[in-house]
Amino acid sequence: VQLVESGGGLVQPGGSLRLSCAASGFSFTEAIMTWHRQAPGKAREWVATMSPGGATFYLDSVQGRFTISRDDASGTVYLEMNSLKPENTAVYYCQEAESTTWGQGTQVTVSS
Repeated sequence: VQLVESGGGLVQPGGSLRLSCAASGFSFTEAIMTWHRQAPGKAREWVATMSPGGATFYLDSVQGRFTISRDDASGTVYLEMNSLKPENTAVYYCQEAESTTWGQGTQVTVSS
């Protein structure tokens, strides 16, 4: 399993970012894909999930602002983040739900 996250950066409050995760080494089309994040000094937490059939689930605090999507042809999962808040600052990671492998993550910083 290999996961490579990208797309993070510095954004002002209220701004948007689109994260990408290129996945390989497993059957992506059959995989439940998830996004997680770890803020400074805090435990890693789950953010969003997308099933192979397209069902989506979100952490309450990001519902309506974040959107998870996937491109099975390229083996990529995305996290579109809108109306970003300073408390969304974290390193964001993707994961295949039945794997213990993590990528390197991508840093998202929301600050004015």
